[in-house]
Amino acid sequence: MGIGATAGVAAVGGIALNAQASSDRSSGQAASASDALVFDPDAYTRLTTSVTGTDGSTHSVTYHFWKALTYVADPVDEKYQSLNVSVPVEIDGTAVDASDAPILFANSVGGYMPSSVADATGIGGGGMGGGMPGGGAPSGAPSASASAPGANGNTNATGGALSTNQLLALAAGYVVVEPGARGRTLENSAGEYYGTAPAAIVDLKAAVRYVRFNKGRIPGDTDRIVSAGTSAGGALSALLGASGDSPLYEKYLSELGAADASDAIFATGAWCPITDLEHADGAYEWNWGANAAQSTGKVVDQTVSKELRAQFAEYQAALRLRGLNGFGPLTARNYDAYLLEQYLQPSATRYLAALSDSDRAAYLAKNTFITWKNGRASFAWDDYLTHVGARKKTTPAFDAFDLSAGENNEFGAGTTESRHFTAYSAENDTTGLSTRRIAADIPEKLRLMNPMYHLVEKVNGRRSKHWWIRLGASDTDTSHVVSANLAAAAAGLGDKVNHLYYWDKGHGANDDPGDFIAWIAKVTGHKARK
Repeated sequence: MGIGATAGVAAVGGIALNAQASSDRSSGQAASASDALVFDPDAYTRLTTSVTGTDGSTHSVTYHFWKALTYVADPVDEKYQSLNVSVPVEIDGTAVDASDAPILFANSVGGYMPSSVADATGIGGGGMGGGMPGGGAPSGAPSASASAPGANGNTNATGGALSTNQLLALAAGYVVVEPGARGRTLENSAGEYYGTAPAAIVDLKAAVRYVRFNKGRIPGDTDRIVSAGTSAGGALSALLGASGDSPLYEKYLSELGAADASDAIFATGAWCPITDLEHADGAYEWNWGANAAQSTGKVVDQTVSKELRAQFAEYQAALRLRGLNGFGPLTARNYDAYLLEQYLQPSATRYLAALSDSDRAAYLAKNTFITWKNGRASFAWDDYLTHVGARKKTTPAFDAFDLSAGENNEFGAGTTESRHFTAYSAENDTTGLSTRRIAADIPEKLRLMNPMYHLVEKVNGRRSKHWWIRLGASDTDTSHVVSANLAAAAAGLGDKVNHLYYWDKGHGANDDPGDFIAWIAKVTGHKARK
């Protein structure tokens, strides 16, 4: 994430940034506690940056930047419960009016860790944490899909992808809001964890309410908010879209003094979402159970893997989802065929078609499992799994028997750092817990954290109706069925879904950021800047 608005040039994720701190105007002061939720239109800094688009063109963008605005009246931790706002006012020397532009609401959460904008020096700046640019396949512990920590403890391995989206949005004339949020590792002096579930989604909802509450003061169309996030941030983006205005969150928002406004958003962008956590272990084993683990080079315990696959089959049947493009009911028995037909073979086809004849021939010679005929790629599921290779995580991947996964920490409470959130892992706990049952509050927290609850079990009419979902075809941080189920659930409700996989790419890939920016203009009806 760390594209810092400091002197010099940085190139991350295909975006070159030359941020001149041309702060020739800085007016207004931070709002006092009494009017903390009223946005001050004059309290900005004027900045100029260079943005290199996906076509290689370079654009000079001057924008107004509001830094670290606290978005709730009674914050638990202002360092994380604040947001930045960036509004373009001049692009390539031409004045821009962003008063009716879409608002890109881009979170930088990774691994369900805390995310702060307090130290940011401009759009996509230092306070948003660090990590690899989009397209990478980050290494790291199998906990919450996090890689090495970046600034402010944020471990988002895909910040470059998010910064790419944010900068391109700014250059397209959109308003960009970057919210911080509490995360699972935050601990107070009493040893209590105050950023575990559902803190992150509650904070993001409060930030949306702040933006909508300030309609007419914050530039941009507050009815056209488009969220974006990657990995755990992608999960939260999807949850934000699915759960708009759900009463389940009201008591948590009231405790924070959130603004009296809607928290529904218009459209959702989610890259490799780590979500549906209570069913993620089974989905992961269904997908990657036969692949050796990276950490050991050996196949995981097949008894555990088989039991989890059986759980997935039962869950998938209960969902009663139908595949896109008339595929029919999605079951554990036919999901491999569906993934091949709907996502994987089209992904390989797009990749190979874009290569030169010589490069394509070389790739096919190296990857003989692919049949290339009449401009289309085809292959078998088992050969595809062999092509991907070792799986990122051991088993169970998310609710570890020894409570070592980041997701165990996400469901911690009080002074208890980590807890089980599935009955299966609680029953098979290896840490010596006195009771092998999940805690009484876990079912509610799972509902609060799972977008599928709002799309399948209790359908939310205030959900986002437009979905942009992306995943790397070689991403073993999660199961392919997680994002595919999310897409199928939304499409089954009549929502517009744009979902595809990036061939040979890992966790956090963002191969088509320009298309995402164009998609925002299309679904919001915004007239793109010429």
